[in-house]
Amino acid sequence: MFACLFQSQMLLNQLREITGIQDLQVLQSALNVCLVQQHLSMYDEYSILSVKLNNYACLCILVSFTFSDGMKRKRCEGSGESCSPADWIRQEDCPVGIRNVGNTCWFSAVIQSLFHLPVFRRLVLNYCLSERVLEKCKSHSEKRNIAFMQELRCLFALMVGSNRRFVDPSAAVELLRDAFRTSEAQQDVSEFTHKLLDWLEDAFQLAANGNNPEDKQNNPMVQLFYGTFVAERLHEGKIVSNIEQFGQYPLQVNGFNNLDECLEGAMVEGEIESLHSDQTMSSGQERWFSKLPPVLTFELSRFEFNQSLGRPEKIHKKLEFPQVIYMDRYLHKNVDQTHGRRGDVKRLKDQLTVLQQKLEGYKNYGSGPTKYPLADMLQYVVEFATTKPTNVSPASVPTNPPIHTEPSSGDSRQDPFSCILIHQLCDKLCLSFVFSSKTPIHKPFTQCRAPMEVPLQPAPHSVTEEELYFVRSCLQRWRAEVENTVNELKASIDKVSQALEGMYSDNSLCQVSYRLHAVLVHEGQASAGHYWAYIYDHANKRWLKYNDVMVTESTWEELVRDSYGGMTNASAYCLMYISDKLPYLIAEDTDDETGQALKGMDSLPSILRRYVREDNRWFQQELREWEEQFCQAQCEEVHTEKPIPEEPQNPEQEPNPEPAQEQTNEGVIFAIAKARQVFDKDGPEAGLIKAFHEEYSRLYELSQEETTPQQDPRLQHVLVYLFQNQAPNRVIERTLLEQFGDRNLSFDDRAVSIMREARSKIRLIKPEDMDMDEYLQWHDDYSMFKTVFAYLLTGLEQYQNGKIREALNYLAHAHQDNSVLLRKGERKGVDQSLIALYRRKCLKLNDNAATLFKSPDANDVAEAVTIMNECIIPCMHLMVRDSVSQEDLDVIELIRSCWCSYLGQDMDDSLQEKLSEFLPRVLDCSAELVVLKEPPKVRKSPHDLCSRLTAVMESIHSTSVITVK
Repeated sequence: MFACLFQSQMLLNQLREITGIQDLQVLQSALNVCLVQQHLSMYDEYSILSVKLNNYACLCILVSFTFSDGMKRKRCEGSGESCSPADWIRQEDCPVGIRNVGNTCWFSAVIQSLFHLPVFRRLVLNYCLSERVLEKCKSHSEKRNIAFMQELRCLFALMVGSNRRFVDPSAAVELLRDAFRTSEAQQDVSEFTHKLLDWLEDAFQLAANGNNPEDKQNNPMVQLFYGTFVAERLHEGKIVSNIEQFGQYPLQVNGFNNLDECLEGAMVEGEIESLHSDQTMSSGQERWFSKLPPVLTFELSRFEFNQSLGRPEKIHKKLEFPQVIYMDRYLHKNVDQTHGRRGDVKRLKDQLTVLQQKLEGYKNYGSGPTKYPLADMLQYVVEFATTKPTNVSPASVPTNPPIHTEPSSGDSRQDPFSCILIHQLCDKLCLSFVFSSKTPIHKPFTQCRAPMEVPLQPAPHSVTEEELYFVRSCLQRWRAEVENTVNELKASIDKVSQALEGMYSDNSLCQVSYRLHAVLVHEGQASAGHYWAYIYDHANKRWLKYNDVMVTESTWEELVRDSYGGMTNASAYCLMYISDKLPYLIAEDTDDETGQALKGMDSLPSILRRYVREDNRWFQQELREWEEQFCQAQCEEVHTEKPIPEEPQNPEQEPNPEPAQEQTNEGVIFAIAKARQVFDKDGPEAGLIKAFHEEYSRLYELSQEETTPQQDPRLQHVLVYLFQNQAPNRVIERTLLEQFGDRNLSFDDRAVSIMREARSKIRLIKPEDMDMDEYLQWHDDYSMFKTVFAYLLTGLEQYQNGKIREALNYLAHAHQDNSVLLRKGERKGVDQSLIALYRRKCLKLNDNAATLFKSPDANDVAEAVTIMNECIIPCMHLMVRDSVSQEDLDVIELIRSCWCSYLGQDMDDSLQEKLSEFLPRVLDCSAELVVLKEPPKVRKSPHDLCSRLTAVMESIHSTSVITVK
């Protein structure tokens, strides 16, 4: 028997540790379910729990199905990280999650709560140190704090403008981990937050006024998170006080029911009456807030050291906290008023105690161990007295022998009725273990039972009408008196309770309000657990749950269920309140000139904006690479199942999209091959350096070659274009690094290693090391340069094939884009003379339009008007706007003369109307906005453009028609 009791107690302790449930009755019922189900499984091989589970595992399963919605995920598991990059894309207006990089859920919880405080986010993003201050920073701690601030700025910038659903905090986390004794253990939220605020305070101190201690009050971290309190104590009959500073204010949870009680216990260590607690504490010190910070953070101390077990334990006690808390009663300026209220609280609590004791006497009446409500007892006596006696004596009532005898003290079996109830409970709890078989399940103790006789109501053997009248009248009168007294006591208790609840609710003590901004939740035990945060979205008036990479909309009810504690092992660990009187805390950034709110990328400093754009560019590249790999795998499956014949491609149609890094060519592959010996001897980094210099030298020599009509070296590689336009070295070097970082180079292990090395070096480039706007502009210019060449070559090909109308459209676009490039530099565009020459030749299309306009066919007239509106007139406007040559002006005058000649001719009204519509635009070419018809897509790969240039130029010089496919 003692062994069974010991085992049962051990299982209860294990269950309490696993679930955090402290109610022994709930735990015991779950344990009984488990034990009874194991007992019942002996009767039938198809029992629900015939699955072979030991006591401990079975117990865990039962409790998880009983008290949770489903099995919990593992602690700090990075849930929500899909293997498909398509699922990594951030949804519109959805906050960004933070990836768990190994026991870092604590980091995510705190950083999210701070990031979503706009005033704090602005401080971090706009953090900047002058060169003079940086030169003075010599100590390790100063350099570390500055480095951490830079990493935090980058992390915050990504959380603002990243296209990713979640970001990686590894760089900032590694700096923080170095400050702790071990990198593997999960960090306490309060410990981490203290360290974080200390580092931020020191970093902002450098930005404020150096290391002068007197200037600490100018530190924005101090102004935002730190307040002061007055500590008063009685010493030799005199009140001694001193002012102390505080950041996160610690509060004990044990012994209190709500946040106000915790604050009372923490602020006043003297004898004090709380609203709901019967305990009083005696000490000689009181604390009063003299200055509250804009952001008020409470640490809820839920861990205590268990001396008997020799290890810390978590306190799972329920603690309520409001969405809005009023701090007036804890302020030093309200000392006298609060003292008076506390006296009233003591008086009312004394009254409440007396009333509750009186009520308890009526609700639990009797001198024996078992007590009952007095009103019910009086009613039962009335019912007994009025019951009619029967003629059957108790001895004559037949009794059925019991099927099962009462178990002895050492018998572990349950009585039949208990087993039936527990079996029904198990049917509900263990649905997931029911076999799919339709065989009816035998339930012991429920079949083949004799019907039970309904017991007879006891009644007096004899009673006269006079006695019955006397007893009934007395008992009913007494019962009415008791009920009236009970109702009066309840009303008095409600009145006193309302007075207690409203003791601090009048307007004079509801002036300093703080609103709940974030709740940090811990799930688990003292030794391990998982953290997440509930943060209020002030803009959209909703609660959001931040659980590592998962960000989901939540409700106050869900927050209460997870945060109050008491039923599960999850409870609030840190509460962050913000002042209701300071709207700037949650106000978004605004433009200094327009006053409009700045959102997303617009709220970032330019250097961080470039950093985010670069990261988004990398992300898009990752998505493209994954999509290409996925499509390639799908195509391989299709080709394996059924070969698809190739269709001939139209030379004028755009070919299939090329790889993301189309500029990677054979030169990079040859450079890697030349670096083979260095790679094998000194490793990937040395191999990358060698290959980099080989390709750099080759492209530089290529840039020195002379440009001929049949060949332009700039078309062969972007670096040649950069060299000839004297681009900054950092732009050239990064561009070439990206060539080596192309995933399409993964043809062997050596190339893969060099690719990874190149990518790692690119990621080391910080925003301050490179102007990403400048870098991207250079690549945009080269892309436009290739587009100009593609338009030019396509226009020449169309011209030689007799398609003058199409050719003019391409040449007009080529001239327009080329003019933009030439304004930036002579070598950034193409020689305009060739474009202008063939554009003038194509303008002979005007003669065709004039001929069609005189045709009696209405369709020909409409075609003439279309040619003028879509081709001739826009091209004329471009020529006038760009201050073209005299040859171009002569062509324009010929076109005008042609159409003006129609003014003196007789024509019908419809022609006259059409002429009047476009002739003013022919004569006046001063329109600032010129809209060209968008041409079809063109091929602009470097190899394709080089071969087409050679073919077209040879065709022009030989005056033969040729089309390059």
